[in-house]
Amino acid sequence: MPVLPSTLDHQLSNLSTSEEVEEKQPLAEVSVIDDSFDESSQDSSTHGAMVTPRFKKTDHKLKEEQGLFADEPLLKENPHRFVIFPIQDNDLWEMYKKAEASFWTSEEIDLGSDMVDWVKLSDNERHFISHVLAFFAASDGIVNENLAQNFMTEIQSAEARCFYGFQIAVENIHSETYSLLIDTYIKDQKEKMHLLHAIDTVPCVQKKAAWALQWCNQDYASFAERCVAFCAVEGIFFSGSFCAIFWLKKRGLMPGLSFSNELISRDEGLHCDFACMLYKKLIHQLPEERIVEIIKSAVDIEMEFVSDALPVELIGMNSTLMTEYIKFCADRLLGSLGCARHYNTKNPFEWMESISLQGKTNFFEKRVGEYAKSGVGVENNHCFDLDADF
Repeated sequence: MPVLPSTLDHQLSNLSTSEEVEEKQPLAEVSVIDDSFDESSQDSSTHGAMVTPRFKKTDHKLKEEQGLFADEPLLKENPHRFVIFPIQDNDLWEMYKKAEASFWTSEEIDLGSDMVDWVKLSDNERHFISHVLAFFAASDGIVNENLAQNFMTEIQSAEARCFYGFQIAVENIHSETYSLLIDTYIKDQKEKMHLLHAIDTVPCVQKKAAWALQWCNQDYASFAERCVAFCAVEGIFFSGSFCAIFWLKKRGLMPGLSFSNELISRDEGLHCDFACMLYKKLIHQLPEERIVEIIKSAVDIEMEFVSDALPVELIGMNSTLMTEYIKFCADRLLGSLGCARHYNTKNPFEWMESISLQGKTNFFEKRVGEYAKSGVGVENNHCFDLDADF
């Protein structure tokens, strides 16, 4: 049985477990974990640390290795990938320009008045927000790990590489922003370090991180499977937490946190849309049932996160409605991947349509999170005009 590549093995082995939750069988149903793996046979010295699961290759990966997908255009070596013009993939290029036009930095977030609200929140509300931020702070690094080590080198499209390169920069800004929020809100140094290292210290964050990290492994899952899995990371794993922070925005609380959430949720929506667009360009796609299997597994993890591990009741939200919202997001993602709806649920939070992902409102009478850089994305004929006024 093959073993994990060293990088992923190191990351997974560093995720410690807690007796409070069962962490010993992450995602058996997604079938990249070897179901025959017997943890009880492992050396007892491993007790207290997450047992590194043994992986097996998926059926789609085996076909990929057999060369059945060798003609995949996006993965086939492209000698023109080093030069951008002439544009080969206009829709991918347009997505890159949208990302470029939406660029922002953490210095643009004003947290000056957030502390006034923070001290007024209940202990439960502060616990919820701080642990959501802890997950976010770790998750962006995992996304970048996959982009830098896998997708950036596998994809041969110059336009897609432009998008991925920019996405890495944007994810860095997200991670910096979440770390800044934790640093601003949490004054106790021990608690702050606990949250900033949540991937090692917080069981509910560990579980989501382990799910995402296993899909960084290109030796055991095909590109198509990994592409769908990271659609789920950005389209499902973030959905419940984004919604919860927008709930605080609806209550008129934490304007700095709310504005950063608006910007970041918009970015992640674009990243997810790009991943879906890229997947639909593949000529060797997954069977629909395999896509549903991967998405459903992510949904189960996220529903557990918002209803049990970090229940949204802590901030006064209804966990049943939240699980319905996650299923709604999953159906929307399945549709973007060319699949039929699986859960057939409606959006239980109508207010999300007006104040969240579309960025239609300016709740705190600040600049809307839908803003774009001036001139970016505007058509240019690239001609030098001798009659132009200077």
